[in-house]
Amino acid sequence: MFNKGNITLVFLLMLIFVGFGDSFLPKPLSTASYQTRTTINNIVIGLFPAWRPKTDPNKRTQEAIKEMNK
Repeated sequence: MFNKGNITLVFLLMLIFVGFGDSFLPKPLSTASYQTRTTINNIVIGLFPAWRPKTDPNKRTQEAIKEMNK
């Protein structure tokens, strides 16, 4: 019943439903697809709430502007 081919097919259908379902499915299913994707996004974002990059990409530019204004 659960062989490798069936599991792969179910996984692909789930990815299509979550990723693109709201663009081509009828109304009740498209809403469910959109809400599922939004929920997954919020869960993933919630895993890293205080993450900040270690480097400031604009730091060198800001320092150069300060030097020019002096």
